[in-house]
Amino acid sequence: MSTKNKKLSLKDIIKFRKKYKIPFDKPIITQVSRFDCLKDPLGVIQVFKKVKSKIECRLVLCGSMATDDPEGIKMCSQIMKKAQNLIDKKDIIIFNVEDDILVNLLQTISSVIIQKSLKEGFGLTVTEALWKETPVVASRVGGIPLQITDGKNGYLVDPLDYDGFAERIIYLLENPSKAGQIGKNGKETVREKFLITRLLADYIGLFNEII
Repeated sequence: MSTKNKKLSLKDIIKFRKKYKIPFDKPIITQVSRFDCLKDPLGVIQVFKKVKSKIECRLVLCGSMATDDPEGIKMCSQIMKKAQNLIDKKDIIIFNVEDDILVNLLQTISSVIIQKSLKEGFGLTVTEALWKETPVVASRVGGIPLQITDGKNGYLVDPLDYDGFAERIIYLLENPSKAGQIGKNGKETVREKFLITRLLADYIGLFNEII
């Protein structure tokens, strides 16, 4: 029900793409996460390079960090150093900002959402992407397997399997009909399991049993 998850109209998508200067010319792969070593943004860049060697695309890293977080500052510096050439070519776009509309836009327009966490609890950004019918390729760690059934509503990969991540992303980019079906399955997963309205109904059922 938040701004981050409300459906964007085509008019809004075009308006916000222009506002945030996100070009229309290539498929987009996005990871939305803090700039944190456990989200492995450097590994995401490595995966992207493998994908880009096979199919033309663009990577967006969207995250934020506390200004007093020395590890976050260090990670941002490492990202810029590793990807500067691709950033200069606009093959990689980095947003260091907390912005619900931007997150909504990216999760909506991306061809693939990647979540390459080394450790994870319940990956909220995974479920947000599933709700927007965007296929997700994510690490088989923590709570993510509770959200994704491999091959049905997304893909699960060992977090250190860079080739595995790249292969599945390439497959989704090259097979839009399959990507579309996986996206639809993802939305149904969220509808069945994770909407607050469904959780509220569970609580009401529990209270009825107690009474």
